[in-house]
Amino acid sequence: MDLDKARSQISEVDRKLVDLLNERARLSLNEGEPEVYVPGQEKRVFEKVRGLNQGPLSGESVCAIYREIIQDVTVGYLGPPGTFSHQAAMKRFGDSLATVIGAVAKEEITYGLVPIENSTFGAVPSVRIRAEVYLPVTQALLSRYQLPAIRKVYSHPQAFGQTRVWLDQNLPNAARVEVASTAKAAELAAAENYTAAVSSEVCASLYHLDVVAKDITTNKSNVTRFFVLGQSSDNPTGDDKTLLIALNVFGKHKINQTAINSRPSGQRQWHYMFFDANVASALDEIKSYCLDLVVLGSYPRQSY
Repeated sequence: MDLDKARSQISEVDRKLVDLLNERARLSLNEGEPEVYVPGQEKRVFEKVRGLNQGPLSGESVCAIYREIIQDVTVGYLGPPGTFSHQAAMKRFGDSLATVIGAVAKEEITYGLVPIENSTFGAVPSVRIRAEVYLPVTQALLSRYQLPAIRKVYSHPQAFGQTRVWLDQNLPNAARVEVASTAKAAELAAAENYTAAVSSEVCASLYHLDVVAKDITTNKSNVTRFFVLGQSSDNPTGDDKTLLIALNVFGKHKINQTAINSRPSGQRQWHYMFFDANVASALDEIKSYCLDLVVLGSYPRQSY
C-alpha cells in the first residue's frame, strides 16, 4: 500500500475513533455525573471486548485500551512514581497510607489504592473495599556502576528482606540503607556515586539507571495484594466471603480475641502460619468463613 494513502486512512480512522470515544462518554454519563467504578461491570466489559476482538491486537492490549476509556476517575496511591503501588494503580486504573485513605474519606479523590499484604512478608499497616489487585513483585539491582564499584545500596525494608540472600552473596560488604520506598532508593542511587538501589525495573527508566541484575528476589512467586478503596460498596456477587457464624467457632474453642494477625508461611502464596494451638485449630475449622465482624467491603475476587 502507498505510504501516503496508508497515513491518510490512519488519520481518518483516528478522527472516527475520537468521535466514537466522545459519543461513548456521552452515553455513559448519567445526568451530568461521571461514570461510577463498578468492578463487576468492568469485568463484563473486558470479557465482551475480548470476545469481539479478532486481532491483530491481543486481547490484553484491547483490554488495556478499554481500561483507559472507561475509567474517568481520580486514583490516589502510596509513594512516588515507580513504586509497586503506582504500578498496581496503573494495572487497575491506568504519600502515606493515611493520606490516601483520608483523601478517599474526604472525597478529595474518587478511589485510593493501597498495599494490604505481601505473600512473603505479610500485612502493610471509614472506607470500603471495592476491588482487589494482585501484582507480582520482582526486584532488581539498579545502578550507574557495576557490582565491584558499589559501596552502598538503598531500598525499602521489605525489599531488603525479599532480596537478602542475593545481596549477601553478591554485595556482602556494601552498606544497606533503608529509605521510605524503592522509588526513593532509585532516586538516591541516580544522584550519588558508587551507590545502587533495590527497586523495580520500571524505576530504571524513570531515573536513568542500568539494570545491573534482574529478578534478585529470593521468593520467585512473591506477590503483593492491593485493595481499591472507595466510598460505596459493590453489589453482592453470590460468592460472598463474610459469614457471621465465624464467631461461634472462636467461642467453641474458648478464644477471647480482640484481633488476629497472621504471618505468611513462605511455602506458597496466601498460606499462613498461626502460633497458638487453639487459634490454629479454630482457624482450620473456619477456613471458609470471615475472621472479623467489621465489613470492610464486598468486591469481585481477582485472579492472579
